[in-house]
Amino acid sequence: ATVVGRPTWHQTMLRIKDPKKSIPFYTDIMGMTIIDTLDFPQWNFKLWFLTTLPEGESYSLTPGTKEAHDYMWSIEGTALELTWNYGTEDDPSQYHPGNQEKDGFGHIAFNTDDVYAACVKLEKAGVSFKKKPDEGRMKGLAFAYDPDGYW
Repeated sequence: ATVVGRPTWHQTMLRIKDPKKSIPFYTDIMGMTIIDTLDFPQWNFKLWFLTTLPEGESYSLTPGTKEAHDYMWSIEGTALELTWNYGTEDDPSQYHPGNQEKDGFGHIAFNTDDVYAACVKLEKAGVSFKKKPDEGRMKGLAFAYDPDGYW
């Protein structure tokens, strides 16, 4: 196979159980912005695309519009795609996060100037941790749980 151009990382997808919990976690607590949505009612699922905007930049497009689609597919950074299958918030047999199956998933990393201050903010917001910055062998980094148990 021949690759045209230079491939770049665009997005990572996580399956979420309940968008009413996951969307506020990533937007209100982690500071991400929803830049696009795609809904597929014929297949019973919806997608949200989020990114961390550069400091001082605002986002004025309406997620779900052609303009938002064009923006999302042309961003220089990366996006987090949250995929919700309708009904999983009420049916635990239809959902499992990757971290609960022998820790197969791994984690998503956010960069911050002050991990200690960030952890205080997360704790005040009710977020729980797998590891705090001074626990374990790796000092200065933390693993917080999102509403689905992803690190």
